[in-house]
Amino acid sequence: MIRPTFFLLALGALLISSLSAYTQQQKPLASYYPDSREVSESYQRAARLDSSLKKAVFKSYVVPNWQLTHNAFWYQNKLKNGHYEYIFIDAAKGEKRPAFDHRKLARALAEASGIEHDAAKLQLNELVFSKDGKHLRIKEADNWFECDLSSWACKKVENQDYSRYEPARPLQRRRSRWMHPKTDSVSPDKKWSAFVKDGNIWIKPLDGKEVQFTEDGTGARPYGEFFWSPDSKTLVFYRIDPKEEKEVYYVSTSEPGTTRGVLKSQKYAQPGDEFTSYEMYAGRIEDKKVIKVNAEKIDFFGVPELHWRKGNSRYFTYEKVDRGHQRFRVVEVDAQTGNTRNIIDEKTPAFIYEQRIYTRYLPDTHEIVWITEKDGWRHIYLVDELTGKEKRQVTKGNWVVRDIDSVDSKKREIWFKASGMNEGEDPYFIHYYRIGFDGKNLVSLTPDKGNHSVTFSPDRTYYLDTYSQVNVPPVTELRRTADGRRIMEIERTDISALQATGVKLPEVFVAKGRDGKTDIWGVICRPSNMDLQKSYPVIENIYAGPQDSFVPKSFLPASEMQSMAELGFIVVQIDGMGTANRSKAFHDICWQNLADAGFPDRILWMQAMAKKYPQADISRVGVYGTSAGGQNSLGALLFHPEFYKAAVSACGCHDNRVDKQWWNEQWMGYPVGKHYEAQSNVTNASKLQGNLLLIVGEADTNVPPESTYRVVDALIKANKDFDLLTVPGLGHSDGGPYGRRKKRDFFVRHLLKASPPERNSREVVGK
Repeated sequence: MIRPTFFLLALGALLISSLSAYTQQQKPLASYYPDSREVSESYQRAARLDSSLKKAVFKSYVVPNWQLTHNAFWYQNKLKNGHYEYIFIDAAKGEKRPAFDHRKLARALAEASGIEHDAAKLQLNELVFSKDGKHLRIKEADNWFECDLSSWACKKVENQDYSRYEPARPLQRRRSRWMHPKTDSVSPDKKWSAFVKDGNIWIKPLDGKEVQFTEDGTGARPYGEFFWSPDSKTLVFYRIDPKEEKEVYYVSTSEPGTTRGVLKSQKYAQPGDEFTSYEMYAGRIEDKKVIKVNAEKIDFFGVPELHWRKGNSRYFTYEKVDRGHQRFRVVEVDAQTGNTRNIIDEKTPAFIYEQRIYTRYLPDTHEIVWITEKDGWRHIYLVDELTGKEKRQVTKGNWVVRDIDSVDSKKREIWFKASGMNEGEDPYFIHYYRIGFDGKNLVSLTPDKGNHSVTFSPDRTYYLDTYSQVNVPPVTELRRTADGRRIMEIERTDISALQATGVKLPEVFVAKGRDGKTDIWGVICRPSNMDLQKSYPVIENIYAGPQDSFVPKSFLPASEMQSMAELGFIVVQIDGMGTANRSKAFHDICWQNLADAGFPDRILWMQAMAKKYPQADISRVGVYGTSAGGQNSLGALLFHPEFYKAAVSACGCHDNRVDKQWWNEQWMGYPVGKHYEAQSNVTNASKLQGNLLLIVGEADTNVPPESTYRVVDALIKANKDFDLLTVPGLGHSDGGPYGRRKKRDFFVRHLLKASPPERNSREVVGK
């Protein structure tokens, strides 16, 4: 058996040897400018690859179907020629075998159902094995069958009461801060109900006369949003100052069955818009006294979830994110007095990434597990809820906690995902770990090099670890949770059909960023028929949205980038500074600075690539992107025309004042200042140099279409040349199949100086 390490080393050596020829050029290379025949062939080749690459990789990912009665699972492999196989794994014994005899089962199912079955193409929805392995219940389409695996007799049975375990589901789900907390008008002891009448709070015993709690509420400023304490002695509610959310509009021009455009609208908050605000009150049921809580108005996110102290319903905590994202607090309230104190109070001169704030409350021990970047990296802390003091920093180092899988308060362990911990490895690779509350006994559950995805058995005794790299096929292993020990290899991806296509797998490339020290990571895709004696235009696939990192890390046998490369381009993707999943300083580059988009790092990266590989012609650089990437791609021409020469920008959020409030204020801050206007593509449209194609869907409900139309208006007023594609009825998209084809044609025209295939003739060649 070929060991995983040997396989990876051999593949790496082959890749290095094949690329070494790129660095051995001694003279300037001829620029690649294809003739009409080459263009036609390249489109046909790209079309074939678009179709074939999706069918050229097998056994790449195992979806385990765990049997709930014992530690075993089955999974399905899709094979060549549309065939399938079913595999059974006994985790406790470390055994792998066919789940059943395909021919015998196909024959038995045909006899039971009256429908012929192809043994090689069985499509089974569910398999439930008896614990002794002698019987099998099968769901095929909407019917259940029970089969005896010794006599191979099957019979149709009634629908089974079957509970399916979802291995990819998080063990502990987290509530989004955008979700309204659960409420109930009836008190937990079922003795009282609360309601609003004429803008005021009333309570009523279920067997008595209603009592008015407040008197100054009005229709314009009512009370409402009530929440009971667990002991039913306190009712928390709010004085509300409502603000109407404004609308955005678009015209649907091509509605079927109409002769007129249809005006459509939606509620849509933009940066700077007012929000409904809430003042917190606590009403004591015993003496009917109402106390105004000594806290600031909540004017962002809406009412919070309340966390009542276990064993003492006098106290509760809630979370407050200040508008502008520069302060986060966990506030404790004394419901008897209305006094408050801050348990957690984090402030930053840049931003706190709200969507990645993590808090988990442990009521039995009065502790809070909290994730913060306050030391410059995203790490786990343990906070004493009673004293408000930090008990300890659980994780530390120049690496990033990516997410928490679960918190085991009994064993006092935290299970989490992280990246950047392993020296000499891509810092974005995700690995899985377990650690004690005391910061000791760190266990690495995924030691192999690569980007990992883990799913656990129902009792978490075992887990499946699938890992790969962008140019290294996935391997799936079964491991034991207690110590991470490898039990067996389950599957190794079959890429023989992929290799037969001649396609080149992406190359990972690293260069220093603007500070001369920080590694910037990206990938390179090349044409499969690349001529080493010629240089090719470079196209960057850009998305610099600060909410994440975007360069693929798992195996990438097929992508739009590779398909575009087949037309005669070197296509790259890069994560520059300002994107997430690195240090806080790396991320903070984006603060009030979205126009930066990591361009200084991207340009240096491509210059380093061209120095190593002279086949990369960085005098002909194009760029394309969608949404925030649409903003970035146009920004490339406006702010860096000396480097970027052509751009395709789809449904871009070109002006951060026009786009959605929650996303833009997170990075650009609040209040809306002059920096919003200064960085707008609309404001800077007159600076356009190079070739530009704008794409927009008229029915975009994510980024309002006028974000693009305002750019169009500014470009026309500046007398600039550009192309515009508006797609009727299309939402937030890169333009769909037609838009993607127009994007390819655009780059062929402007970077290769060639004519795409003529599609309005009877014979259409390629896409």
